[in-house]
Amino acid sequence: MSNTSYITHFLLLAVSDMRELQLLHFWFFLSIYLAALLGNGLIITTIACDQHLHTPMYFFLLNLALIDLGCISTTVPKTIANSLWDNRAISYAGCASQLFLFLFFISAEIYLLTIMSYDCYVAICKPLHYGTLLSSRACVHMAAAAWGTGFLNALLHTTNTFSLPLCKGNAVDQFFCEIPQILKLSCSDTYLREFGLVVVSISVAFVCSVFLVLSYVQIFGAILRIPSEQGRHKAFSTCLPHLAVVSLYVSTGVFSHLKPHSVSSSFVDLVVSVLYSVVPPAVNPLIYSMRNQELKDAVWKLMTSFLRSSNELISSLCISLIV
Repeated sequence: MSNTSYITHFLLLAVSDMRELQLLHFWFFLSIYLAALLGNGLIITTIACDQHLHTPMYFFLLNLALIDLGCISTTVPKTIANSLWDNRAISYAGCASQLFLFLFFISAEIYLLTIMSYDCYVAICKPLHYGTLLSSRACVHMAAAAWGTGFLNALLHTTNTFSLPLCKGNAVDQFFCEIPQILKLSCSDTYLREFGLVVVSISVAFVCSVFLVLSYVQIFGAILRIPSEQGRHKAFSTCLPHLAVVSLYVSTGVFSHLKPHSVSSSFVDLVVSVLYSVVPPAVNPLIYSMRNQELKDAVWKLMTSFLRSSNELISSLCISLIV
């Protein structure tokens, strides 16, 4: 990357010069980050420990929780540290790594959400073929494809973005390193190469969106034909959380990258980026657990088992100390 000798670090967006607002920013993002760690950590632990949840749906949900943890851990800890220490700087290598990892997890999440819609479609519309179409081998291959495609997409974008000469300063108008903000610093017409990659990525996202829409049209049609009200409720509770997550993620992500310049501002960019990069990893565990009784029961069982074991350990220690 030829421009490393010219720019050694970048300056991320400063929320405010007032120390009070910086600390408010620190506590806000710290709260969201801890909520995401707790929620996704509980989902991962519960699914891994409960044999009854070793099914394709929960296998994909476990992968989603891992991706969400990676996504929010790529951007939020740095902005938390910057707010706490009143420091905007991020190294050139750190910025490139942050961009790569963020694109990796975000891309993998798009593909995984598409796969999860297919899982929901097969479960609702083709239940007799569920075991065949979504065998353990097929699930592993689909999850690996999502992770691998995300890695390839991130590698292409990151390499192309940081191969451009940057001569318009080093101030990134965002709280993390993002492609549109890095491209604003370029002084070369070769940004058209990145534009081409963005078009390809948007096309892939569009194909995923069309697949999602068609899947849910058939899913809702099948659900409405279920005679039992309890059966309809269970089907909706399985699919609606996924649809809510997809809608929030896709709408904010597309708006962030395709919004017209007339509505572009630091505040709008900040709000939209938070909505698609920070909010989904934090609310995904809540959305999925609220609508899924089986997962709620498993989480409660895990927590009570942990508390029981802790109480037994504390009691044993107290008895040994007394004796």
